[in-house]
Amino acid sequence: MERPGTTRAVPPRTVAAPGAATVGAVAALLLLLLLLVVVRLPWAGDLGMHAATLQRLRHSLLDPGNPLVDADTPSPYYSPWTVLLGCVARVTGFSVFVVLRLGALVALGLLATGVWRYVRTLSARPAAPPLALLCLVLLWGTAQFGWSGFLGLTSLALTVSYPSVLALGLAFHLWAWLARSVRGDGERPAGERPAGWGVLAGLGVLWAVVLLVHQFSGIVASLGALAVVGAARAGWRVWGRLGAGLLVGAVVLWLWPYYDFYALLGAGDGMDAVHRSLYRDLLGRYWLVLLGVAALGARWRRDRRDTLVLFFLLGAVVFAAGGVSGHWSWGRVLPAALIPAQVAVALEVVEPGRRAVRAGWACVLAAALAVGAWGQAGTLAYVVDREALPGAVAGKSPRPWPGYHWITPWVGYGDVVMARRLPARQIPAYGAYTVAPGYPDFFLRDEGARAAAVRTYFARDTVAGTRRDILREYGVRWVVDRGAGLRGAEGLRVVARGPGGQVLYAVAD
Repeated sequence: MERPGTTRAVPPRTVAAPGAATVGAVAALLLLLLLLVVVRLPWAGDLGMHAATLQRLRHSLLDPGNPLVDADTPSPYYSPWTVLLGCVARVTGFSVFVVLRLGALVALGLLATGVWRYVRTLSARPAAPPLALLCLVLLWGTAQFGWSGFLGLTSLALTVSYPSVLALGLAFHLWAWLARSVRGDGERPAGERPAGWGVLAGLGVLWAVVLLVHQFSGIVASLGALAVVGAARAGWRVWGRLGAGLLVGAVVLWLWPYYDFYALLGAGDGMDAVHRSLYRDLLGRYWLVLLGVAALGARWRRDRRDTLVLFFLLGAVVFAAGGVSGHWSWGRVLPAALIPAQVAVALEVVEPGRRAVRAGWACVLAAALAVGAWGQAGTLAYVVDREALPGAVAGKSPRPWPGYHWITPWVGYGDVVMARRLPARQIPAYGAYTVAPGYPDFFLRDEGARAAAVRTYFARDTVAGTRRDILREYGVRWVVDRGAGLRGAEGLRVVARGPGGQVLYAVAD
């Protein structure tokens, strides 16, 4: 008899569970909605950073420099995925926004197939993968929340073109591949041989790629892999090969030429302030996931080494440790607790057992998914004109940023623009640099001096000579500001006006 929670072979033929077709259709509609979001590609969050990264790579694959400021520094945004997309942009001549859309399609495909493959290692029921996908996307809370590396519908709508979505898709494939590789002798189908050295070396490479593509999702992937291995009942030969695969992955991380991965281990303290909000309003953001925690409890009673239970515990412990110690950046590991809980409740609905129990799980989960869908209904505003939506729906999502395409007739690639923090998050997407980066940059040693220069330049009491010296020091050719703060300033000429009262000034030679 097979123990609950262990990986098992999928039989050649299965009988569809009631509602499998309906669940699959709803999951397909959800994916269609995300595809429509890709077409619109709402301007918000970190989109400018990723577009700027592709801009640098399309101009120089071997030495792209800093993606945001005119400095020759490495950057963790130069990952295997962005380098590949940079090659696509360079060869095809497509704009970086078109390439980001193409990348989003690939990432969505990998995410959907990865969820399917991983869930199939846990259940042979046809309804399990699409129901798990619905839980991963909708079973969250009712407070609005969006962050890269989190699989809620609101987050996916804003981050679908980010590397984090691809990294999570690869993570699901990693767990599925690993689960099949560490099966014990009694769990493998007849005639299947244990995983060899080449397979586990490939797993090590895949693990390294996930870490390089998105470091926080790579930590989630690592915890999920630990849970798979911890729940396995494999022979001693597999453990030695797993160690070799881990060593291969560590070497790949060391050899990556675009940035020093291991140097990032010291970057945590500088990122904590940015992530403190991850520990706020936990109940409002995640209260529907409590249903998944109850499902994990049921699985734990059946098997103390259940994969999903171990995964949840690892993620919850690291997240809690970050909150207690003040290492707020550890909050990015929270998906390691959310994902197993969301998958667990989907499996409770479809797995064999007492009909009344499964019916109870199904009714409660259906209600929870409906509440979760309503809580994230504002995503529709990214694919449908707001005026066509009810006010209660349109008001659930922020308006996308207008972007800075309006400066491109004058500002050329590589020009330096003096701008405040919010514009600095967008302007580099069009090829220009800013004086200070719009995002924290661990490898940029003079980041503090640059930020101070921007503050000084825009301060009302700064004298003309000081402003002139700052512009000269950083080679600034353009200034972007809102309102009349710089109107009449010495050495500036109004060139264009943009949305929200913004003005583009040319700097006199």
